[in-house]
Amino acid sequence: MRQADRDSESWKRMVLRSMPKPAWLSGDAPHLDVVLSSRTRVMRNLRGHLFPHKASSEELLSVMHQILDAADRTGLQLETFKALTNAERDYLVGCRLVSPDFEWTLPGRALLVDPDRSLSLMVNEEDHLRIQALTAGWSIDSADALASNCHDKLQDELQFAWSPSFGFLATSPYNLGEGRRQSAMFHLIGLAQGKRLPSVMKALNSRGIAVRGLFGEASRAIGAFVQVSVLGGTRSDFVGACEYLITEERQARGAISRDELEQRANHARDFALGSRNLALADALRVLAWIRWAASAEIPGYSFSPREADSALTTLEIRTTLHEDQAAKQRAELLRLTVQHASFFTGSLFFRGVQIVQQ
Repeated sequence: MRQADRDSESWKRMVLRSMPKPAWLSGDAPHLDVVLSSRTRVMRNLRGHLFPHKASSEELLSVMHQILDAADRTGLQLETFKALTNAERDYLVGCRLVSPDFEWTLPGRALLVDPDRSLSLMVNEEDHLRIQALTAGWSIDSADALASNCHDKLQDELQFAWSPSFGFLATSPYNLGEGRRQSAMFHLIGLAQGKRLPSVMKALNSRGIAVRGLFGEASRAIGAFVQVSVLGGTRSDFVGACEYLITEERQARGAISRDELEQRANHARDFALGSRNLALADALRVLAWIRWAASAEIPGYSFSPREADSALTTLEIRTTLHEDQAAKQRAELLRLTVQHASFFTGSLFFRGVQIVQQ
């Protein structure tokens, strides 16, 4: 990449980071200490068109224009992104408004986002249309309502592929039928420290509830940030599993003394302050302890856990940057985040400490 291109991307990233945060980062969030956000996704395909992986470029462009025209007629006031820059793509992935695997450079791809950054529509990802609603904390009913309102307005304008035998048709057979999936992002650091997280994940998976790492399929629960979603179970199974996790996590956190929590958080803070490069895994582990200390109102951590959650959106999680650049930016970001601790003096750094192992 030329120097001029790198400079342009750097400025774009700075501008994007000054933009309003997505709605799921609101401080008014139920069970905020344990649940970061709730999400509902609705998958739909247009009648009479091949699925995206089989369709030609011309057909994908036709599908895109039909969806964009329909969205305009709904009055939802959606902003359209057709050709994302690398910086915009990284920002939207970090805010969880677009899938990291979305091939935005291919023909017929588009992303629509509402002004509150609570609703996004991916055009020609795995399906022709993926509606995603993201709400703050444990609020799956709000996410369902938001996604349903968008779906119903679009259904008045478009003809979705549907079969009396299978329901709504989807590229993946797992999404046939209702074509709707709920999920929530949890911070299960108490269960992780109590060495119970692996067994809890295994037990829930056996009941059709997936508990995966921050990046979804096959990812590890680094920093104890996990996604919980329905695989083969029902919505009531999902809600029951999430409420069980909230209770179990709080009990697990209660088994660890405040003195120990303060010590571990201080070590994580000082590790970040003394680092000039941070791998993603180390950055997540730092945020995990800082977030817990803020949630528990440990003296000196007099800020909202949303400070840590906000940092998650700009950690270059699935970055288009070179890893050396991304590592430097992560370190700079975390130094700014942890300096919100009121007792910070800048005089004592602990290097190479063991933060958390999971």
